[in-house]
Amino acid sequence: QVQLVESGGGLVQPGGSLRLSCAASGIMFSIYDMNWYRQAPGKQRELVATITSGGSTNYVDSVKGRFTISRHNAKNTVYLQMTSLKPEDTAVYYCNAVWGSRYVEYDYWGQGTQVTVSS
Repeated sequence: QVQLVESGGGLVQPGGSLRLSCAASGIMFSIYDMNWYRQAPGKQRELVATITSGGSTNYVDSVKGRFTISRHNAKNTVYLQMTSLKPEDTAVYYCNAVWGSRYVEYDYWGQGTQVTVSS
């Protein structure tokens, strides 16, 4: 059974920091590309950051220079370090694991963790 369990969300003041974690089980974590998405109320889900199985990273423009995605394969965990948080970062953050070949694709999601940036 595949599980992705996010943690680390909460309420933080503007300018503050949070670190989200996503612990994976039931998959060969090291071969998966890992993504963090977010969805704010009334908005579509947005891809925030990606780290490939090889360690390459990519970010949406709005978080570049503020967020850092990383992974620890021995712990089957991906992280999202968020700094200089803004009210517009408020959203439910989801962890996503993707692996694909020519013939099949596996795509798993966590349940989400709420991040609220407010004074």
